[in-house]
This record gives sequence, structure tokens and C-alpha cells, in this order.
Amino acid sequence: MAPPLSCKNPALPLHIAGGESGTVRGAQLLCKASRTRSWVQGAKARRQASAMIQIHVLDGAALVWSAEDAQEIREQFRLVGTLVGALARKPRQNARLGLPLQLLPEEARLLVELGAAILVKGTKTQLPVEGEEMTQLSKVEAYHQELEESYQEQQRLARVERTALLARLAEHITEGRAHRRQQRGEMPDTVEDSGLPDSPFILPRGSMMVQLPTAQCHPGKVEKVDWTTPSPDWPHASCSAHEARHRIFRELWDKGYYLSGGSKFGGDFLVYPGDPLRFHAHYIALCCPQGAPLPLHALVAAARLGTGVKKTLLLCSPGTGGTVVFTSLQWSGLQ
Repeated sequence: MAPPLSCKNPALPLHIAGGESGTVRGAQLLCKASRTRSWVQGAKARRQASAMIQIHVLDGAALVWSAEDAQEIREQFRLVGTLVGALARKPRQNARLGLPLQLLPEEARLLVELGAAILVKGTKTQLPVEGEEMTQLSKVEAYHQELEESYQEQQRLARVERTALLARLAEHITEGRAHRRQQRGEMPDTVEDSGLPDSPFILPRGSMMVQLPTAQCHPGKVEKVDWTTPSPDWPHASCSAHEARHRIFRELWDKGYYLSGGSKFGGDFLVYPGDPLRFHAHYIALCCPQGAPLPLHALVAAARLGTGVKKTLLLCSPGTGGTVVFTSLQWSGLQ
């Protein structure tokens, strides 16, 4: 027989299980919330003297292409996102990925609400007007000239390195050539056996190293997207499911937690007590609209899955007056 399902309905989500009083947990959450407010205020002050973070949206996906913006999003706003771009030097693998950084819709909306970012989309490509075409041609010529200069410099450095290598191995090369001539019964050749190259070294152009920039110095034209109005690029506005998820995401984020997508564990979010690079998730957050039916088999499956991966299932329901109700579920006999 399966062990009974224990149900707790705390006023706030648990921080550390076992032995701590509600007063201590409340103080810890209050401290986290205070740090969150100070981080947000500091980030807003920095944003007043710099450009806004640009979040590019396309078919509902929110992407950040700037490495500096991605770093600030994680360090200053505790938002994780997911790197989804292939690395330029290792494109045929997915163990390590790079830019762009894809944000959850709730993460992107949170940054916009905090006044730290704007949603943008690329404008349609237009034919260059008179005068711009010559400018583009000059940029192409400058690029090819830069490639040629880089090739000549790499060839010079490769020639210097090869000459130094031959100088270090000259004695071994001379002995080897003399030994082979002696075996064939030939007379020694002082010039050939010296180990010096017969012709100047030429670096093959196919071996040339080429820089692949990951950020454009002069990005294309973009236009701002209104996140409060539904559109093909941002269809989440006025969606009841998104509104419920965002309220829950914001509530947990305000309490100092880190959050990421929870689809791999059958939930909406994974909730971490600290940076996911240092901590495992403690909770699997499942967003349940208040009053909506929740099938028993889905509830049992989610609770057992959470216990199997050593996490607590956290049922989250937006309540009245902007509140959020949290209910944690665990299989008590499997702990």
C-alpha cells in the first residue's frame, strides 16, 4: 500500500526544513525581501545613467543578445534564463551553449515592470537608399582589407614560430639526414643536412584564424513592443494563464528565491534558495488557478515525482487581493 500523502498549508513557502520556528523562517524571508528591494533600487539607479536592456521578442520568445546585459540580468536581478545559442567554435554539440539568453515570459515582464528593460523587435529589411549603398560597399571593402592584414600578420608570426622550432631541432634534423645518407651510401650534403627550409613558409589561407563577433557594433534598427497589448511577437498579454504564472513568479522572486523553468520535472517553475550554480532546487512550483479542478492522478503523479527527485511539490494558487496561496505536498513515508 502506498504511504499516505501529507499536506501542509503554510502561510509562506518553507525555507529550511526541520526544527526551525515560524518566527525564524519569517525573519529569513523578510531579510531576503529587504535585499531584493535594495538590489532593485541599486539597479534602477544604475539604469538611469545607461541604456535600457533590450529584450528582443519573436513569436513569444524573449531573447537577450548582449553578454553584458545577460550578466547584469543574473547578477543584479537574480534571473537565470537559458542559453540557447550554439558556440562558434563547437557548433555540433549541445553540452555547452552560448548567446542568446532566452528568458521566460515572466522574467522578461518582470524586468520591464522594474523599469530595467524594454521589449523590442527588428524592423523589416528595406532596400538601401541612395548614399547608403556606397557606405555598405565601403564597409565590405574595409572588412576584406582587415582580413588581408590579419592573414599577413598570422603568416609572419607562423614563419617566426617555425624558424624558432627548426633552430631548436636543427641538430636532430642534421643527424637524421646524415644517418639516412650514410645508410644509402651517399656523400654528405652540408647544405641539405643543415635542417634549413628550402623555400619560405607560406601559411595556407584555409588555416587562417577568423574572428567571429557575437555582438554587432552597429545593431540593426528595432522598434519598441507594447507588452500590455497582445501581438504576434508578444502573445502573452491579457492571457489568464500568463497572468497567474506571473503573479506566482513575482511573489516567489520578491521573497528572494531564484526561479527557472520547471518543465523537466513536470512543473511550471523550479524554486532555488540561491543561485542554481550553487544550489539544487528545493521546490517544484505547480501553478493551479484557484477553483480549477485538479485531477487526483495528476496530483499523485506530481507529488511522487517531486519526492523521487528529493524536492517538495509546491501548489501555487493566486488568491484575492493580490495574494498567493502556497500548499506543499510530500510523501511522508519516502523521506
